[in-house]
Amino acid sequence: MDDYPLLNLFWTMLWFFLWIMWLFLLFRVIMDIFRSDDLGGWAKAGWLILALVLPYVGVLIYVIARGKSMGTRDVKEAKERDAAFKAYVRDAAGTSDANGAPKSSHVDDLAKLAELKDKGAISDEEYQRAKTKLLV
Repeated sequence: MDDYPLLNLFWTMLWFFLWIMWLFLLFRVIMDIFRSDDLGGWAKAGWLILALVLPYVGVLIYVIARGKSMGTRDVKEAKERDAAFKAYVRDAAGTSDANGAPKSSHVDDLAKLAELKDKGAISDEEYQRAKTKLLV
């Protein structure tokens, strides 16, 4: 290790880190090329060839030319995943019906019954029957 100074080690680590970051960016660009709906088949092939044949320049040109739409697609995809997750949670918790509309819970129904009883719209006897029906 005497012939490889510490500064050279740091320099090598920096270049290795930058190379790994560039690989991540390359794969990100390739994934974005394939998931882009506004590009046709030939345009996707052209961008892919440019990114693979001239890797550094091709990725740089793609990020400059299509970086904004790349971010827009990321945000759209994140919102879709979030909505799907929330729908799954509502479905698993049983707080929505088949159409995704919120289902009323027993607590909500009991609160409505108590409000009707307080207003005098239903009698105590009707309230007790409806409450028993809800709780059974």
